[in-house]
Amino acid sequence: VQLVESGGGEVQPGGSLRLSCEGSGLVFSTYTMSWVRQAPGKGLKWVASISGAGENTWYAEAVKGRFTISRDNVKNTMYLQMDSLKSEDTALYYCATSPPFVTQATHRGQGTQVTVSS
Repeated sequence: VQLVESGGGEVQPGGSLRLSCEGSGLVFSTYTMSWVRQAPGKGLKWVASISGAGENTWYAEAVKGRFTISRDNVKNTMYLQMDSLKSEDTALYYCATSPPFVTQATHRGQGTQVTVSS
């Protein structure tokens, strides 16, 4: 199983980024997928999750209303649209095969860095 994140970068506060996570070696559509993040010097925090068919989504309070999780099972890809970014969103973002609300995962990618700075 391989999960590869992309789309990170540096953006000013209030800006937007779209992260992608492409999966291989798994039946992608059967997995609830999640995004978790790790800020500098801090532990992992759960950000958002989406069910296998995409019918259910869950968000941490810190990102609700600003981030949107989605997936395209034909492309084996999950996305995280991040709008109205804040400095506190600065972190290494990982995609993972994991249920909502937790950071433990069976599989996790290598991460993509998001830096929000003026």
